[in-house]
Amino acid sequence: MIPNITQGDRMAGLMIYLAGPGRANEHEEPHLVAGDSALMAWHDDNELNRDAALDIANALDRAKQFFETEVDGGHVFHCSLSLAAEEGQLSEERWSAIANDFMKELDFTEDGGRAPARWVAVRHGLSKNGNDHIHIVASMVRDDGTKWNSWKSKYKSQQAARTLEKKYGLNAVGTLRAERGFTPAEQSKAIRHGLTEVERHSLARKVRVCAAASTDEAEFVRRARQEGMLVRPRYAAGRTDVVTGYSVAERPRKGERAVWFGGNSLGRDLALPKLRAEWESTPESAASAVAEWNAAARNRRPASPGRETLQPSAELWNKYANDVQALREKLATTPYGDHVAWAQAARETSAAFGAWSRRIEPTPGPLADAARELSKSAQLRRYPSRPAVALPSARGATMILLAATSKSDRAAYALMFRQLAQTARAIHDMHKATDDLRRVRGLSAAVVAAGRVVEASATAQTITARPLTMETLREQHPEASEEALRARLIAERSRGGSPVPTTLTKPDRTLQQAGSIRPEEPNRDQHPNPGIER
Repeated sequence: MIPNITQGDRMAGLMIYLAGPGRANEHEEPHLVAGDSALMAWHDDNELNRDAALDIANALDRAKQFFETEVDGGHVFHCSLSLAAEEGQLSEERWSAIANDFMKELDFTEDGGRAPARWVAVRHGLSKNGNDHIHIVASMVRDDGTKWNSWKSKYKSQQAARTLEKKYGLNAVGTLRAERGFTPAEQSKAIRHGLTEVERHSLARKVRVCAAASTDEAEFVRRARQEGMLVRPRYAAGRTDVVTGYSVAERPRKGERAVWFGGNSLGRDLALPKLRAEWESTPESAASAVAEWNAAARNRRPASPGRETLQPSAELWNKYANDVQALREKLATTPYGDHVAWAQAARETSAAFGAWSRRIEPTPGPLADAARELSKSAQLRRYPSRPAVALPSARGATMILLAATSKSDRAAYALMFRQLAQTARAIHDMHKATDDLRRVRGLSAAVVAAGRVVEASATAQTITARPLTMETLREQHPEASEEALRARLIAERSRGGSPVPTTLTKPDRTLQQAGSIRPEEPNRDQHPNPGIER
């Protein structure tokens, strides 16, 4: 539940607006759901009109007018209490109880031992984005002419909201983490094109995947272009050899302009300085990065294609699955208060699910949903310089999943997903221990749904073979762990095995040039209008 407080001096104007049609005719049946005892004795829950709104405003203003008390910044207190759209709608009785408790917490009532202040709570339907909410309007002048103490009122309102979330079982709005929102225009565009998500979310997932799969900045630029994104750097003033930021966009449809999003507007963890902290940094890598940024800016082929053009070997599946296992085991001893470490784990796990979605989901589905839920745990409002606990890196899992093919080994799939799911479960348990119920519900449902998709995909991509035994597998793979062997045995018994991926080799020319523009193709990156910046 999100409280939003403002202060002013026009009581009548505010009440007329709340009882009116709204800026976009979104107000429906405005009425009172709660108020102080004196006002509620005169006004019931009938639909409000202009005359009723003026009567209520006069009643709210009575103490201020009688005592002629002046309040710096205005005497009108206005606070909206809003739920997330996915929480649905509350009953009238529940909103009434929440409003009364909220005003008690903020000391507007006589419960604190002082004279009460007059207030009402108005409900007028959902917002344009589908959020159920109420508006609380109050006088900051008490019935005895004294002033309500507004010191730290925004902080107190947030604390009251956290208390009421627990009391009424509402989704908690965290003060540590925050996902970037999207605009109504973005949502309308997605609906118009029949998309399952807004461009901001799809781009954020792709950028997070490319960043995690890369070992340096130059590889990140090449992977971003390879994944079909339009990429452009932001240079330092007067320079073309110093890159301070970047923007990405989806390729626009015919007749439309590209809509560009800066890294920080996609996610708090996707600003270029945050990404650079995870990559190798040498003078050589910096020069290579500038060359790739310049190639992207000029819409030229990648300057020096690298690791992203190679097919990983079969042995790397077990290695990177073991890396994810090491991360999960380290999380078991990581304090819940080390927010940076948990954000890092969530970011890398989110990227792995995003890479998997990219490879097996024709349109964003449960795997993409799981990636987004995990990404919410990766975005902190504030980032300390370093995590208190150094975590093993699981970034290799994203790289190998991004390069996976339909012939990848089912047992390797099974082992990798088991480790990723258990890591997601550890992040889920962290949120549960810290009473972040919104993240708990979101992660639990998303990972279960993702598991079904992975299982169905692995089953469809295998061929029949003779089942094996643990003894046979130990003989064939003496270096493999028991967990890896059990995963292979389960896969073989349930479906019969599959081909082993090829060794690390350079693929054909088409793969090497993925994401680049062939000489005979039209230049799709350049448009008469450079697009819209978000």
